[in-house]
Amino acid sequence: MVKKEPVEPEARAGGRWLLVLEALFVLVVVAGLALWSVPAAVMLGGVLGVLACERAMADRRAAGGQGGEQGGGEGT
Repeated sequence: MVKKEPVEPEARAGGRWLLVLEALFVLVVVAGLALWSVPAAVMLGGVLGVLACERAMADRRAAGGQGGEQGGGEGT
């Protein structure tokens, strides 16, 4: 069984900066694509938005200590 150690506040702060940097990078890419093709930028923004929401929900489930069927995943 994998044992999770508590995350230190310093590690969380570094993760936040990385998340902000990642979001800025994605915004620049989508804005650059919008200069060429607005419909393509809207579609890419929608797909990336859905992925970001799924990732945030997965992080929230992992932080709660729930896994498998309790975390809302597909249990087989």
